[in-house]
Amino acid sequence: MKGIKFLLTGVLFGIVMTKSEAISWYRIQEMFRFQSFHMYGIIGTAVVLGAIATFIIKKYKLRDYEGNPIVFTPKEKSVPRYLIGGIIFGLGWALTGACPGPLFVNLGYGYLSFLLAIAGALAGTYFYGLIRDRLPH
Repeated sequence: MKGIKFLLTGVLFGIVMTKSEAISWYRIQEMFRFQSFHMYGIIGTAVVLGAIATFIIKKYKLRDYEGNPIVFTPKEKSVPRYLIGGIIFGLGWALTGACPGPLFVNLGYGYLSFLLAIAGALAGTYFYGLIRDRLPH
């Protein structure tokens, strides 16, 4: 019963993703071909809302759902790691037509072929966990 708020948040996220057409393979291809502003508008809105949320969390020293303080730890800037990570993420996004959030929304929508993309994403995450300590961070 404790997890009901997370389930409801996930359902709301799925509805927003569907209604905004962010799960549409065609919309994602339009973005990668620079044919439409639609997805850039969605991503830009998410960045602005994330910045506002981060500002509010820092200003009011908000806590997580367990009561622990939310702490933002600055990371060392490294252009190569951002480039390599962005390229890998972008290739996966372009090949599957979805980033990690919409993968599950598409599965919930009944597109069973996304099980293969989810399996690949989970395998990649597992593989990263295995070699994480040996990578430059």
